Amino acid sequence: MATFVQIVEAGSLSAAAGRLDVSLTAVVRSLAGLERALGVRLLNRTTRRIALTDEGREYFERCRRLLAEVEEAETFLSARQAKPAGKLAVTAPVMFGRLHVGPVVTGFLAAYPEIRADLILLDRVVDLLDEGIDVAIRIGQLPESSLVAIPLGATRRIVCASPEYLHRHGIPAIPADLVGHRCVRFTGVTPGAEWEFGGKSGTVRVAVADTLATNQVDAALDACRQGLGCGCFLAYQARDLVASGQLTRILADFEPAPVPVNLAYPHSRLLSSRVRAFVDWAVPRLRAALAED
Repeated sequence: MATFVQIVEAGSLSAAAGRLDVSLTAVVRSLAGLERALGVRLLNRTTRRIALTDEGREYFERCRRLLAEVEEAETFLSARQAKPAGKLAVTAPVMFGRLHVGPVVTGFLAAYPEIRADLILLDRVVDLLDEGIDVAIRIGQLPESSLVAIPLGATRRIVCASPEYLHRHGIPAIPADLVGHRCVRFTGVTPGAEWEFGGKSGTVRVAVADTLATNQVDAALDACRQGLGCGCFLAYQARDLVASGQLTRILADFEPAPVPVNLAYPHSRLLSSRVRAFVDWAVPRLRAALAED
């Protein structure tokens, strides 16, 4: 099973042999024996490529999950007993990382001085395996994947504007009123021209005319603070400005369902002692931070 999974992930029998540090003949023999034992063909092979059969595709997904569980079971005790050390790579959205993840990582490194960390803050989704990331903080619905996700809480999409802007232009009473307002669009939260709202009748989408669109949340927040227009943000992004009175939250009765926040790590990767230690350290602290928002 392990050889079969390596063949599929590597893309060829010879590449799998290199990963496993065995001969190509041994890989061919293992695959043939597996197909003979199962009584089905798992791969269609030519001189240039391999392709999974329908049976092979389903068997591959089951094998990958099963092998990951076996690996986790075999290493559970030893990983917890090992002294955490080495390099840890963590990624998070820029502002959430600056406000919440950065302090958590700093405290973790103080508690585990033999660990070094790379904190990578990006407002885009990265492939953890391809980019060598151990742990990610993800905001939004997670697609089906090989990631293990631990719920941390949720945050809301809110609309806000400066008191001065609302004094000049009036306070929108319902989402449709935004059509007559100037809007600042942070593309990390609202990539399209429509803003989504909830309500008794279900989801409502309003097309807004953006005076400013930017991929930088700080620039969008500052524009709203200076009275340029109404902006749509995640609650934690605007929290401090709302708390200080520089921005006013509007249309609160029409906010859509909360956006989930998860800590995620690759299921297929051996969970090292440093990753396990960080997960145990970060989860309760990030949950507490989100509860305050």
